[in-house]
Amino acid sequence: MKIDILICTIGFSSSIVLNFLFNKWFVKKNKIDAINHRSSHQVIATKSGGISVFTGLFIFSLFLYSFKKEIFDFSLIIPLSTIFVIGVYDDFYNADFKLKFFIQIIVAKLFIDQGFVITDFYGFLGLDHVSYILAQITTILVFLLIVNAFNFMDGIDGLAIFFTLFTLVFFNYYSPSNTLSKLNLFCISSIIPLFYFNLRKENKIFIGDAGSLFFGSLVAINIFNYLDPSNESLLIEGNRVLIAVTVLLYPLLDLLQVFTIRILNKKSPFKPDKNHLHHILTKFTKHHFLTVLIIVTINALVLFFVNNLL
Repeated sequence: MKIDILICTIGFSSSIVLNFLFNKWFVKKNKIDAINHRSSHQVIATKSGGISVFTGLFIFSLFLYSFKKEIFDFSLIIPLSTIFVIGVYDDFYNADFKLKFFIQIIVAKLFIDQGFVITDFYGFLGLDHVSYILAQITTILVFLLIVNAFNFMDGIDGLAIFFTLFTLVFFNYYSPSNTLSKLNLFCISSIIPLFYFNLRKENKIFIGDAGSLFFGSLVAINIFNYLDPSNESLLIEGNRVLIAVTVLLYPLLDLLQVFTIRILNKKSPFKPDKNHLHHILTKFTKHHFLTVLIIVTINALVLFFVNNLL
């Protein structure tokens, strides 16, 4: 219990300090998020939120490693760093989607080699335990789906942050893991200060692609851990595949409808626009945070219904 409080304190404090410092440095260097027809803001904003959270985690991990205190699997920092770096590159230089896909596949394979792989379908498509080749292919596809769903969801203030927090808290409580629990706890406490920086009216801080790809990857490995048949420390009943899909219901639905609209309009599925479900809902609510609350509340209610009534 004491170590959990310490982790939360360090994560929360480091996030506040690093967000302040990176934001100040980005503004000084004029690394400002451009305002265009797709923007959800009309004030100065930087894409430094994800960088702040990951930097805090990286420094904390190095500190623990130097004292040989492995409270979570430090090898996870390698694939998480890889996806983070391509996210930072994308924030500054608009990386080609094919390059991002290639890096994401490599990262997925690194996670697979560390044991994060979907080996059981739990009756989905009439399948249970599957061959290791099919398991690897499925894991890569699911990883791509989740990471890009989170990347696409980062369109209005607070949505990706709130949904990441919702997902990590859910899995940390209902699917505790010696490998991920402390890592999740640090990231959860680091994410909380982002609400203030992201939702304030001036000098906003966005998580950027660095943050959305990093958060999406973290959520993905929590999904893989939850679907692991050897994971018996679950505090929730029901079909694991159905629960996993329901937890990510909104980002998956949003990704599906955006891809469908773009393909029907004969546009690239990866060309940005404002046809996301959250953009449409915001036209009625007129307020980003209200939109976020509605989306997360509905997703949580559907999850409760699926788990308790089906």
